[in-house]
Amino acid sequence: MSAIVQARRPKVSFVVPCYLLGHLLGECVESILSQTYGNLEVLIMDDCSPDDTARVGQSFADARVRYIRNHPNLGHLRNYNHGIDLARGEYIWLISADDRLRRPYVVEKYVSVMEAHPQVGYACCPGVDIVNGKENGVGKYSVQASRDMVFRGHEFLRRLLEGNCVVAASGMVRRSVYEALGKFPLDLPYAGDWYLWSLFALHYDVAYFAEAMVNYRKHERSMTSELMVAAVRRCIDDDLAVLWRIKQKAEEAGFGGMAKRCRQAIAYEYASHVAGTKYNVPGASITLEQCESSLHSLARNPAEERWIRSRLYVFLGERYFRQQNFSEAQAFYRRGLSQDPRMVKAWIKRGLMLTGSFGIGLRRRAFEFRRTAAARLAGDAKRECL
Repeated sequence: MSAIVQARRPKVSFVVPCYLLGHLLGECVESILSQTYGNLEVLIMDDCSPDDTARVGQSFADARVRYIRNHPNLGHLRNYNHGIDLARGEYIWLISADDRLRRPYVVEKYVSVMEAHPQVGYACCPGVDIVNGKENGVGKYSVQASRDMVFRGHEFLRRLLEGNCVVAASGMVRRSVYEALGKFPLDLPYAGDWYLWSLFALHYDVAYFAEAMVNYRKHERSMTSELMVAAVRRCIDDDLAVLWRIKQKAEEAGFGGMAKRCRQAIAYEYASHVAGTKYNVPGASITLEQCESSLHSLARNPAEERWIRSRLYVFLGERYFRQQNFSEAQAFYRRGLSQDPRMVKAWIKRGLMLTGSFGIGLRRRAFEFRRTAAARLAGDAKRECL
C-alpha cells in the first residue's frame, strides 16, 4: 500500500459490524482489501463478541483496517450507527461480517457512478445468496433491471414500497445523506434498513448495477433469521411502521402523490399479514381484528382510515379469488366497496364474478397471463445480472 493512499482521507469507509461471526470476518474483510479501488478504510465494529472476533480483527497487517471493540455490547443498530459516526469517508458502505463482495471491481464501479451523479444518494446491486458455504443463486427480490441505470428516487421508492428490494450488503451511501436524513432508527430492529433505503429514495436518486456483485449469507445466526424466529410479531409491526413513517415523510415534504402510493402499500401490507403470505414462518400473521386496531390507531383521520380499509378488503378479496374461494372474495369486494364505492376496478372485478363461470374464467386467464409475463421478465433480468 503506497504512503499516498495511507495518508489521505479515505474516499470510502466500510463499516463491518461483527458479533459471533469471527469465523467469517476474515473472508469479508479480505474481499474488501482485494478491491481494485484502494482509497478506502475498513472499520471492524466488534460488538463485545465473546468469540475470536478480537483475534481476527487485530490480525490484518493493513493500515486501512481499524479494529474497534465496544464496551459494553451496544446491540446491532447502535453498533451500526457508531460505525457510521466513526467513518471518515465520503461514502459509507455497511456490510455485515458474514457477507462479502464477490467482484474485485465493485467499489471502483460504485465510486465512478456516484462521482458522476451527485444527485444519487446511494448505489446498490443484486446479491447472490450463500447457503451452507455455497452460492445458491441470485435473490430474485434484488433484481430490478437488466442493465445498469440511475433510477429517479421516487421511481425506485415505488419498488421499495412493495417490499425491501435492496440487499443490505450491496448498499453504499453518500455520507451527506446520513447527515441530512439520519441514521438507523433504534426502534426498528428488523426493518431499519428498509426504512433508510425508502427515506433516502424519497429525496435522492438511486444508482443500480445489474451485475450481482455481493454475497449475502443465509444461516441461523444472521440478524434477519434471529429476529424472525424470536419475534415474528415485532417483524410485522416493523414492516407496517416503515410504510406509515414514509407516508408521513412524504406528506411533510409535500409529495402528495407519493403519500397516496404509501397508503396503497400500507393496505397491501396489512392484507399480506392478515393472509399470512409474506413470511414462510409459522404464526407469521395477524388477525383482521388486530389489523383493524392498528389501522384505527395509526391513520391520520377517519377518511384516511376508510380509504386504506377499503383497499385492504379488496386486496383480501383478490387473495381469496386466487385461492378459488369465490364466496369470500365476493364478501371482501363488497366490504371494500362499502367503504369507498369509487373503486371502479373493484366494481368490474366483482361484476365479472357475478356473471358466473364466464367472468371468473376471464379473470383467471388474465391473471395467469400477467403472472407468466412477469416471471419471464424476472427470469431474463436474473440471467443478465450474473
